[in-house]
Amino acid sequence: MPPKQQGDAAKPEYRVEALAKGLRILSLFTEQRPTWRVSDIAPAVGMPLPTVYRVIMTLTAEGYLDHLPNGDYRPGVRVLTLGNAALRGLDLVELATPRLQQLGAASGETVNLAVLTGDRILYLVRLRNSDLVTANIQVGSTLPAVHTSIGKLLLAHLDEDDLTSRITERSFARQHGPNAKVSLDELRGELAKIREEGWALQDEELAFGLRSVAAPVRDASGRVIAGANLAVQSRDWSSQRIIRELRPLIEKACADISALLG
Repeated sequence: MPPKQQGDAAKPEYRVEALAKGLRILSLFTEQRPTWRVSDIAPAVGMPLPTVYRVIMTLTAEGYLDHLPNGDYRPGVRVLTLGNAALRGLDLVELATPRLQQLGAASGETVNLAVLTGDRILYLVRLRNSDLVTANIQVGSTLPAVHTSIGKLLLAHLDEDDLTSRITERSFARQHGPNAKVSLDELRGELAKIREEGWALQDEELAFGLRSVAAPVRDASGRVIAGANLAVQSRDWSSQRIIRELRPLIEKACADISALLG
């Protein structure tokens, strides 16, 4: 058999229809709708119910879907593994990680890199200090943007139409810290200040006992594409001390990462 050329993958004869159907089904699962029933999947992808059932059973057997007790399906561990591998392969992650590691070593505190997805932030890099209260957050985790320093920073750089389409009443989590804003109107003034000053502070808004300070990462055009922060225990760090000592560190690190991207 002759070796395949670079363009062969795009040719119709190399298309595996069963695999395409499986990928179409997997693409239905989103943060807005993380679980599906077989009866709902069939009309959503335009396939007969028996076909969908066979594909679902195959994906479940291979670990790409989990079958829940209530009959719903959700992405399995194999999907998460692929997602994490994709995230780590991004140029942003590859370029940013060494500099963030330096920042974590110099500060002794937790360092995060995240992007905005919908009304939440998605963690691309997390270098955790073992003392931090949010120990369950890891690469691939998401949190409400309105309650995080990185999230508020990224929201501050959206235009008004994008901001109002992303942020609704549901964006404000029921569980949050004591100082959290609870509506977009309440948050707007802070977003304007963040946009003007170029950095964001989270003061026990995400959880009691947690503070963080974030700065933007920009691409070659100057557009804000991500944010990084230093997260600390409030018992050890007052807001004033964070602004005085940690803000310059995170701003310098993000400027260095932006220069690498540029």
